Amino acid sequence: MSILAIIIAILVGFIVTVAVSPLFIPYLRKLKFGQSIREEGPQSHQKKTGTPTMGGIIIMLSIFITTLSVAWIFDQLNVSTFLLLFVTLTFGVLGFLDDFIKVVMKRNLGLTSLQKLIGQIIISIIFYLIFQANGFSSAISIPFTDFEVNLGILYMGFVIFWLVGFSNAVNLTDGLDGLVSGTAAISFGAFSIIAWQQEQFAVAIFCLAVIGALLGFLVFNAHPAKVFMGDTGSLALGGAIATVSILLKQELLLLLIGLVFVFETLSVIMQVTSFKLTGKRIFKMSPLHHHFELIGWSEWKVVTVFWAAGIVVATLGVAIGVWV
Repeated sequence: MSILAIIIAILVGFIVTVAVSPLFIPYLRKLKFGQSIREEGPQSHQKKTGTPTMGGIIIMLSIFITTLSVAWIFDQLNVSTFLLLFVTLTFGVLGFLDDFIKVVMKRNLGLTSLQKLIGQIIISIIFYLIFQANGFSSAISIPFTDFEVNLGILYMGFVIFWLVGFSNAVNLTDGLDGLVSGTAAISFGAFSIIAWQQEQFAVAIFCLAVIGALLGFLVFNAHPAKVFMGDTGSLALGGAIATVSILLKQELLLLLIGLVFVFETLSVIMQVTSFKLTGKRIFKMSPLHHHFELIGWSEWKVVTVFWAAGIVVATLGVAIGVWV
């Protein structure tokens, strides 16, 4: 494997997305697949009503085309490739159902929380069974040490928690133009370096394909967005990055590399818990990015600051994953 593979994977992902988006976005608009904005959200977001959503379909198409073609060219098609594409596709389909119900059936909340959770758990269990059947380790590495904790059958519970947790975390973060596109690209970038250092080239190619797809999507998703990825994209990306961390045996490192997603999720948990227990809110609005909007930050400022934070923690994550 060489630097050529890196260039090809990112470039193909970028080109496919940029080429498909101008064709697909008008089609979404024609079908009236426009985003419905929650009334309780920031009032400045109401003008986004009707912006085409389900752009995650473009991202997934690009990821699949790029991963399969580049992995085939460099003879890196293996079980890891299959597992990554399986999780991306199935979580993406679950997100598509959620988006479809919101947009076409005009149910603003989409799938119920229970329906979504059941779907995520079923996908996670299937992933674990394939993972175990192919002899992958059930141990979790402890950062800063050479120790691993083998969870045995309990690892299945961890896998379910990890995939469900991070798919929802990325989904919660997807609330501003370009926010998830940028932060996810940064996180996958960090893991691509770690995968390359481990010589897990199939995982590296997948990560690079995601980066290319997201950078291409960002051309149309940056403020003011011409298209949103929707749950189709965010659930797929969240499940995918959790799977990458599992395959690289750097599960706990995702808490650092994906710290933006973690903080967004914690802000929701803290807000709901505080309101239920005390009747008071900690933040002006959750997830966290809305809080910063309501204290006067522009949408673009929130996004760029979160990107910058993502770069810092991703750099630390790479340092720990590669050199420590």
